[in-house]
Amino acid sequence: MKLTHGLWGHLPLLVRANSKESIEFIFQALWRTRNTGLDASDRKVIKEMLQLDNDSDIDPLLVCLRMLIRRCVYGNINKDDIQKLFPSEVLPELQRLLTLLLQKFQRAWRQDVFIDKVTAVPHLRSMTWNMASSETDAEESSDHPVPVVNLKLQNAAAPAQSTETQVKFRLSKDSLETLLSSMSCVRDQLSEMASPSPSPEREREREHITVPNTEKT
Repeated sequence: MKLTHGLWGHLPLLVRANSKESIEFIFQALWRTRNTGLDASDRKVIKEMLQLDNDSDIDPLLVCLRMLIRRCVYGNINKDDIQKLFPSEVLPELQRLLTLLLQKFQRAWRQDVFIDKVTAVPHLRSMTWNMASSETDAEESSDHPVPVVNLKLQNAAAPAQSTETQVKFRLSKDSLETLLSSMSCVRDQLSEMASPSPSPEREREREHITVPNTEKT
């Protein structure tokens, strides 16, 4: 969604703020509520900061700022290119201030997005399997049984709600061997990460250990 001339025209309302910290608070509040929207208390504080009385005055400004934040965080925009987001119609001093704030928060906001994606990965609650006939599959003519795996996954974003998803799939011999091989690699990597690395002193001790000669003379 592109920022129209009408939306850009609401940015000068930020000049009403008493300080740079007030505008910084607005940015942080918008990012903190990116998934829920501002609550009544936040809206009241922002309206007082900008000396505005009506929601109709503040809503277009907040939409404009949220779109700027999205472009800065989710767009392919480097820190040095943020100022290019603003058209010439935006006051130069306002461009500089907003650019500095977006540059200040861009890295942390992108880290938040990464963390959100990681925590959104569901957790494995249980796994069961059984052997079933492949006769039900029209593409298969073999009567040999195949393993069917049943996974129960829990939504990591809302564990308190106990929301579970069930995934069922079958495995051929080749795909089973590939899966086991991959799981073995995962196990080995986890084991390496869990094993403490030997200290430099211990490594030097091992270098000076001599192996006794057990050959008979």
